[in-house]
Amino acid sequence: MLCDDSFSRWSFLRKTKGKKLAIFTALAFSQKLSGLPPETVFQPMLKDNLVGKGLVLSFITDFFKEYLIDNSLDDLIAILKRGKVEDNLLEFFPSTKRSDESFSEHFTKEGLVALVEYNEKKIFEVKLKEMKSALTTQITEETDMSEVIETVKQRVKDAKLPDVEVVRILWDVIMDAVQWSGKNQQQNANAALRQVKTWAELLNTFCTNGKLELELIYKVQMQCYEDAKLMKLFPEIVRSLYDQDVLAEDTILHWFRRGTNPKGRQTFVKALEPFVNWLEEAEEEE
Repeated sequence: MLCDDSFSRWSFLRKTKGKKLAIFTALAFSQKLSGLPPETVFQPMLKDNLVGKGLVLSFITDFFKEYLIDNSLDDLIAILKRGKVEDNLLEFFPSTKRSDESFSEHFTKEGLVALVEYNEKKIFEVKLKEMKSALTTQITEETDMSEVIETVKQRVKDAKLPDVEVVRILWDVIMDAVQWSGKNQQQNANAALRQVKTWAELLNTFCTNGKLELELIYKVQMQCYEDAKLMKLFPEIVRSLYDQDVLAEDTILHWFRRGTNPKGRQTFVKALEPFVNWLEEAEEEE
């Protein structure tokens, strides 16, 4: 049944025996019996007349269900990648149903929740990447602040991004746009702090509560821990974010006393101690 003649295969599919063929195909791939490259199986299906009638969606659904009985989702994704269809699963749907919502609804109904979750995660990652790329361009080009803020708001709305992810992305793109000066620590410090000051309003717009402020500190902590040229800058960055009203005193004190991320924590706590002492003294005087 699995011959190189795609016409024969899909003629067979048209004769309402698609489910048997899907099961046979899945078993052949599962037991590595077919000897066919996956693209010779999947690519011929992407023809408008077959897709439009829903035959392809029925076939691929039955194939997925049968294959996943004895194989993992990772195994299935590997086959789809080799078949060059992993990024184009919506093309198996008729054009009138070719949406992410239809994908999730259909495969959830068919009991393929793991596939739905995989697809949603992939969509989420793509939207994060697109947002990061757009913001990197705007920040590098020093686009007007109001325009950048509007871009973030629109992207967040369209992609339904969690607030925590937004804060992480903003810090990444702001620091990615810094013009570093090789091993010159002072110039690097000045460049980083200048960038923080320049884009503080952007951070302030989206760090709207203590939880998000704390997430920002953790993000700064991780970057300073992982990037040698920023290791000594942690207290200065935190101080600058405080001076620009991005971080509240309570958030800083919470991180200092009860922060949970262990990466470089001992070093950073010690480095931040003079600033924390100053905050506590100022609070006592008030």
